[in-house]
Amino acid sequence: MRKMSVVCSVCLLWVAGVAEAEAHALLPEYKAGVESVLKTAGENRAELAKALEEVPAAQSKAMQFLIAHMPESDAKQVKAELLLNNVAWAYKARESFPWAREVPEDVFLNDVLPYASLNEPREDWREDFFNRFSKHVKGAKTQQEALALVNAHILKEVKVEYNTKRKRADQSPYESMQQGMASCTGLSILLTDAFRSVGIPSRVVGTPAWTTKVGNHNWVEVWTSADKQWHFTEYYPDSKGLDHGWLLADAAKGNAKSLYHSIYASSWKEGSGYFPLVWNMKNKEVAAVNVTARYVALGGGGDGAEDACELRIHRMVDGKRVQVAVVVRQGDVILGEGMSPKPTDDMNRYFVAKVRQGQIYQVVWKDPKSGEVKRQSVTTPKGKAWFVVGVE
Repeated sequence: MRKMSVVCSVCLLWVAGVAEAEAHALLPEYKAGVESVLKTAGENRAELAKALEEVPAAQSKAMQFLIAHMPESDAKQVKAELLLNNVAWAYKARESFPWAREVPEDVFLNDVLPYASLNEPREDWREDFFNRFSKHVKGAKTQQEALALVNAHILKEVKVEYNTKRKRADQSPYESMQQGMASCTGLSILLTDAFRSVGIPSRVVGTPAWTTKVGNHNWVEVWTSADKQWHFTEYYPDSKGLDHGWLLADAAKGNAKSLYHSIYASSWKEGSGYFPLVWNMKNKEVAAVNVTARYVALGGGGDGAEDACELRIHRMVDGKRVQVAVVVRQGDVILGEGMSPKPTDDMNRYFVAKVRQGQIYQVVWKDPKSGEVKRQSVTTPKGKAWFVVGVE
């Protein structure tokens, strides 16, 4: 009987081992991605393999998702401990709150689980943030209540204010907390992590350049289970709630055809492109989805027909018209190119480009004598169907 018992024990251990191995086998949808990342990981390969091996079976899919879509720079540096803690506390939030359990798995994986939003330094923030914010939302009955409570308490918890004197734009949560200051990007990273820590899908959104004024901006979106849609908010939320705030008027003037003037939502898995980082435009590791059309619609921008404007251009030298080659651009998008009128052309004739009121455009032309390329920034006025520009 003792021999039989030993044999049975060995069999049970073998069966358990097989079951564990099968539970950690790479899923078809992530196999190629995981294997590719492991190849690029170099000396850090052992850390990623450890994370894949030691993650609980019920969380194996999440770990595979994280690693399969991991940026190459992360593959070479992120340690197993961070990955394992991140996954464990993401599931802790999912199990702790009713709204977190309602989030579809694909949204949970892409917009709750990730340990980073952009290219900020990687930190193990999730357990700390869960402890900071779970106490504020534990009484919430709905996701809407929970996200409002996070928004209301984040300043008290992290003690970070907006300040352009921060050390850099892409600060990690603890870098911002140590300084007590951050710009819009750092604040958005903090708020996104706070939402994610209690199971609320969140992502950083932004534009590299406004079409209506100088500068860029980043903010936050949350996915709500009530309507299964994304809505915007900020670290300093508008009193009217989601999808309200000063930024909408400008975001609604975005140009979806332009790399610089589009609105982008960050994504862990591959999107329709990448998130342009204005502090490091060479970095294309942050995946993104172009959501410009949604902001145009949300702001009532339509197709722009209601604020159409003709940019009428000519070149004058000593009171006479001089013909030059002209290009009208908005960022990287060419809106018109051709020749300005000759001296013999009717004075009512201009080179015309179809633009929109209240936006910034660049007029580029070549001096016919020197061959020098010149640029002039033009802001079209509001309320005018046409605007004359004399390039200088």
